[in-house]
Amino acid sequence: MPKVELQSATPDLRATVENLFQLYVHDFADFWAERQVELQEDGRFPSYPPLAAYWSEAGAEPFLIRADGRLAGFALIDRHSHSGAPTDFNMGEFFVARHYRREGVGRAAALQAIQDRPGQWEIAVARRNVGALAFWRGVAETAAIGGVEMRDQDDDRWNGAILRFVVA
Repeated sequence: MPKVELQSATPDLRATVENLFQLYVHDFADFWAERQVELQEDGRFPSYPPLAAYWSEAGAEPFLIRADGRLAGFALIDRHSHSGAPTDFNMGEFFVARHYRREGVGRAAALQAIQDRPGQWEIAVARRNVGALAFWRGVAETAAIGGVEMRDQDDDRWNGAILRFVVA
């Protein structure tokens, strides 16, 4: 397995996260029940408005994922609660480039991000993203002290599973 590191995505690296977000949206489109965005005339997806908050909102932390020093994805942590219950940390967005998947890169990056932040965690998984649910359940079960609560939610806040757990 490659050596996996999280690199703080400082403001000078924001464009890198924005570029990776294009790949993320392309991959994530497979999990939408209906088309959510259209390609623009320049061949790119529209900007994701909440992305800017990761460089301005208190408690938000953007990271690049590196595998053997090479760019492999991103992890965006915030304090948003999809469930409405109190939450210290939320994995807002998480992406690993396809050629690094199934090598343990995502799991290592996720565990680094989570285990370094003790408190109440929440991870929301889109209903149609079945593979991600298995991934995040395994990560949560490894990181949690005690059990992992799994909620099935379908309301204006979220449609899918929400994993809630505590990290020491």
